[in-house]
Order: sequence, then structure tokens, then C-alpha cells
Amino acid sequence: MKKIGALLVLLIVLSVAAMPLHSTDTVSAQGSDGPADKWCSGVKIVFFPGGPAGGVFAVNVYNGAVQAAADLGADVDYVWSDWDPQKMVQQFAEAMATSPDGIAIMGHPGEDAFEPLVDEAVANGIIVTSQNTDLPRLESRYAGQGFGYVGQELYATGYNLGKETIRRAGLVEGDRAMVWGLLSQPTRGLRTQGVIDAFEEEGLEVDYLEIDSATNADPPAGIPTFVAYVSSNPDVKAVVTDHGGLTATLQSYLEGAGKGPDDIFGAGFDLSPATVQAIESGFTDLVIDQQQWLQGYLPILQICLTEKFAFSGLHIDTGGGFASADNIDVLAPLVEAVIR
Repeated sequence: MKKIGALLVLLIVLSVAAMPLHSTDTVSAQGSDGPADKWCSGVKIVFFPGGPAGGVFAVNVYNGAVQAAADLGADVDYVWSDWDPQKMVQQFAEAMATSPDGIAIMGHPGEDAFEPLVDEAVANGIIVTSQNTDLPRLESRYAGQGFGYVGQELYATGYNLGKETIRRAGLVEGDRAMVWGLLSQPTRGLRTQGVIDAFEEEGLEVDYLEIDSATNADPPAGIPTFVAYVSSNPDVKAVVTDHGGLTATLQSYLEGAGKGPDDIFGAGFDLSPATVQAIESGFTDLVIDQQQWLQGYLPILQICLTEKFAFSGLHIDTGGGFASADNIDVLAPLVEAVIR
């Protein structure tokens, strides 16, 4: 009897395997004649690049999204937020009112601010996904509806940069380091906290400065703040700028404080033409490259995959590599092309 039962199971499996697959009413990306062109055509997406139009970092994110829209055929509207969390929340509500198929958001406002809006959007059939700053509670809740994440692992990225700065700068217990970051932002601030924790574990004297709203929107506005800090703390040996725009301005900060390329070890986040120049000239020593172009391209792809084929959310870490004088020759042409 056991043999007969096993044979019946085998016959059922074989009969199911031989049955023709029935296509759904979604558009296929793979037809009998090969891959379909512009398979995401007709899908309406609102995308948040994060910063000001044309600004450092945000322009790379934007370029990635533009390339994805061109490759896939999606209809994408872009919303610029000047890195202002309150503006991002307001703009999300406005975007939701236009009833798009999907919205790709920067997670800077945090989960408490975004949660009721994301709940409402998903209830209304809008796919939501995030980039740059993760929203783990919302991602866990709505991963099955396409909520993914493309960006760095915030705390780990900050912590790794802190440890690598200690190693490369030769910092020891009692040395002074300054961290200029965004602890006030509940999720985004995890990256800043990671840097601080790495420093404090090694016994460094850490001075923390919060990036004010004026400097957040326009990094050169922070030159007087930096000059005043260095004047009061002439023994500072390392500075970490936890902001792509501030990192791009690091050479100007140091020069404004009367410092040369070898006086203070400069570290930060995100590549830009100005940062490449600062690395080449020695004013910036270490940068984490979180590959922000991918933070534009992949969320568009995520929404298209979910809308067309019901794929769940993908969680992608883009922040694993360092840029320094050791590899800047390879990266510089890509930065010039606004890809890295």
C-alpha cells in the first residue's frame, strides 16, 4: 500500500508539472520573441531624490532614477525636499493625493512621522518603498506589498567609518575628534551615532556638533561654525562630516580654519566632484561611497517589479565601500559622470 501511495503522489506531481502555466493579466517582461521593451510603461511613480535640485548627492540619486525611468518606461515625477524632514512628510501627503501607482521616499522623517501616511497609502493600493534611510518597522509590515529599501545600513556604516578613521589616522586613547552630524533625526541619526560609538569605544574625546538647518540646506553656510570650533579646539586630530554636502565642503572648512591637507584627518560620506578634488589634494582622507546612483535606479525598479509582477520588497545595502587616495583614480571618472 505504501508503494501504491508513493506512486500516486509521483503521478500527481508529474501531471501538475506538465500542466501549462496560465499568465496573469500583468504585462510580461519576457515574451516568446525575447524580452519586452519598456515593460513598466504606464506605471506612475513619485520619486524623492532628497535634497535640492542639482545638489550634491541628490543629483546622483536623481540621475539613477532618470536612467531607470528611461530603461523601464515608467512615468516618474520628481519631488525635491532640501533634506527637510517636515517638507518630506508634507510632500508625501501631496504625492499620495495624486493617486500614483508607487511612491519612493527618503526615510529621514522617521517611522513615527511617516507611519500613518504610509498606512493610508498602502490601504489605497499605492506601493511605497524607501531609499537612503531605512524604515524597518514599515518595511517589515509592508514587504509583501513591495516596501523595500535601497541604501546603507545606517548604524553599521557610521560605525565602520569611525573604526576605519581610527585605523588610518592612527588615533589613540585621549585624542580629540569632532563629529558633525544629525542625531536629532530619529533614524537618520543612527549613522552619526555609529561614528560616535566607534570613537568612544577607543577612548577618544568626542565633540559632537549638530548640523543646523541652514548648513543642512547650504553646506558653505557652516564655514563660520567650523572655524569657531577649530579655533576653540586646536588639538582636534580628526573630523567626520556626516552629510554628503558637508563632506563635499570639507576642504573649504579646513582652509577657512587655516588648516593644510595634513593638519586634520578628514572623513565623511558620499563622493562628489568636490570631494574627489579634496581627496586628490589631501584635504579629505576617507569617504564611504554609498553608491547613491543605485538609490535612484533600484527603487524605481522595485515599484515596477511589484506593480507588474507582485514581487515583494528587496532590501539592498549600497554602503560597503571606502574611497581614498588608494582608489580615487578609478572612481574619479565615474564621479565626473555623476554616477558615483
